[in-house]
Amino acid sequence: MQISYSQIRESREINLMIEKGNDVLKKLGYTEHSRRHAAKTAETAAMILKELGYKKHTIELAKIAGYMHDIGNSINRHDHAHSGAILAWNVLRGMEMELEDVLTVTAAIGHHDEETGDAVDPVSAALILADKTDVRRNRVQNPDRRKFDIHDRVNDAVLSASVIVDAKKRVIHMEMELDDGTCSLVDYFEIFLERMLMCRRAAEMLNCKFKLSANGSKLC
Repeated sequence: MQISYSQIRESREINLMIEKGNDVLKKLGYTEHSRRHAAKTAETAAMILKELGYKKHTIELAKIAGYMHDIGNSINRHDHAHSGAILAWNVLRGMEMELEDVLTVTAAIGHHDEETGDAVDPVSAALILADKTDVRRNRVQNPDRRKFDIHDRVNDAVLSASVIVDAKKRVIHMEMELDDGTCSLVDYFEIFLERMLMCRRAAEMLNCKFKLSANGSKLC
């Protein structure tokens, strides 16, 4: 059976896992990983593949993987990509999704974390790019600016961020506007260098180049 993204978004089970995971991370001092981040990741992944001319079914699987990618946080932040993939397997098989599609989605979820994963196909590549480029100040969940760690400062410094796909030039470009009074580019790269390198490899999986610019300056 083909399962749609709208069915996934309406699933009480999936939404509860996402929100439980965000509750856990909020208590641990992590940035927001709620349904808002899940939906933004799903939509950005879909946009990337659509702009590059991928088939509708592949785009739908990327949206599903994008929405579900952080459900493993409901168990533990550590190794959440792998536990999330196992949770997704059980949920999607319970919904009677086609086995081939389940395997595509769970592989993407299982490979989205920079510590253990990498792009293995277009769906996983789109998920990685969408997840790692969702940097914004309203993801900061710490209400006390005096207690901000470097992750909070970096996210709080991002005034705007967008992903632009140039299908003709095969370029995926992340543009940011940073408040350099809140954090420096050095701070940004201290936290996100590994993630940006992962984005570069993900873009290569899509036969593209990944570019990053901040405040009008090209960074990579």
